[in-house]
Amino acid sequence: MDTAYFWFRRDLRLDDNTALFHALDENESVQCLFIFDHNILDELPKDDPRVTFIHSELEKMHIELQKHGSSLRIEMGKPVDIWKKLIDEESISSIHTNKDYEPYARKRDGEVRDLAENNSITFKRYKDQVIFEENDVLKADGDPYVVYTPFKNTWRDQFVANEHKPHSIDGLTDHFATSEHTFPSLEDLGMEKSSIEVKPFTLEHLDEYDEMRDLPAQDKTSYLSPHLRFGTIGIRSLVQKVKDNETFSNELIWREFFMQILYHFPKVVNNNFRSKYDAVPWRNNEDEFEKWCKGETGYPMVDAGMRQLNETGYMHNRVRMVVASFLTKHLLIDWQWGEAYFAKKLLDYDLSANNGNWQWAAGTGCDASPYFRVFNPTSQLEKFDKKGEYVRTWIKDLDELTYPKPMVEHKMARERAISTYKEALADS
Repeated sequence: MDTAYFWFRRDLRLDDNTALFHALDENESVQCLFIFDHNILDELPKDDPRVTFIHSELEKMHIELQKHGSSLRIEMGKPVDIWKKLIDEESISSIHTNKDYEPYARKRDGEVRDLAENNSITFKRYKDQVIFEENDVLKADGDPYVVYTPFKNTWRDQFVANEHKPHSIDGLTDHFATSEHTFPSLEDLGMEKSSIEVKPFTLEHLDEYDEMRDLPAQDKTSYLSPHLRFGTIGIRSLVQKVKDNETFSNELIWREFFMQILYHFPKVVNNNFRSKYDAVPWRNNEDEFEKWCKGETGYPMVDAGMRQLNETGYMHNRVRMVVASFLTKHLLIDWQWGEAYFAKKLLDYDLSANNGNWQWAAGTGCDASPYFRVFNPTSQLEKFDKKGEYVRTWIKDLDELTYPKPMVEHKMARERAISTYKEALADS
């Protein structure tokens, strides 16, 4: 019997998985596969916590598949090379996978699709990580939205809950291929276990989300973002749970907004969305950047956020806005430096959201915060962490002589940023 393959990427779950559902529904024998991609892993430390998390979630699915007489096949290398090997080894009828909208992923999938088609193998991709993708939400003239609010309004107008219900594989599990692949350890794969862990997500604070979401000391966030990033929860399942909470669901729409920006405007990966901001003369002082990275700026809200990030891989969303504004406005350091640092450290790093939010903070992106809006890190602290509970959690020496003085004076830095932007835009 020919075997159909299902290829896991950023959809690490068996249930509510669109491509897996269709693969099982359409085929008698489906082998599940995950490829540890050298093109990605070669850029990461061996103990990257995200790789540890991926490995752990894959092992859970492998154990679940064993209950159905199947197993998860793990390969390591460059995807197109792995698929060449598999096609040479066995008779594959079709490859099923879920879409990924990042530029690298689209190139990778194009190569595998061409390889499959050249070997008379059907290559099928499905929408899975979003409710609306690519050209699902467009302006009346057919152009993509570049402002969030009208995108959100159209998204909501088009959303019908019962059209986006989770996909269940109940009744289809006997279609998993009979196999006994050995599940490798991290060490077998040349990697090491990280001491940083991804927290389980929770929706128990959903009713308090609106009033608590800007208070980092309360720890009332959902911790959903890494799970959405790697697909350990399906977006359809999640939307059904939160659809009546407007504030929370708006955040999910922001996620899809930035995904479609990246899809339609892939230049944003390495360029300002608004090219007129190319004229801004960033100072890019490496010593100042190092202080920002270490959480040694002398501004407690900024430093607490960076220390939380460095120690745990998490940073509260309100604090992310403050630290990003500080880097781009107070220090006049290119947003791409900050974006790259977050990419290394964030457990929930997602190219489209990270890029979109950094460009928002710098004023260079679509629907961005205006360049003359400069967060005051001191007043942000007074407003959102009045008792200093959050900053004291992460800055143990806050009241000691060892804690640094502010590296730059706010009023001067604010005026310098505004005048620098203003002059650059006037000359462009």
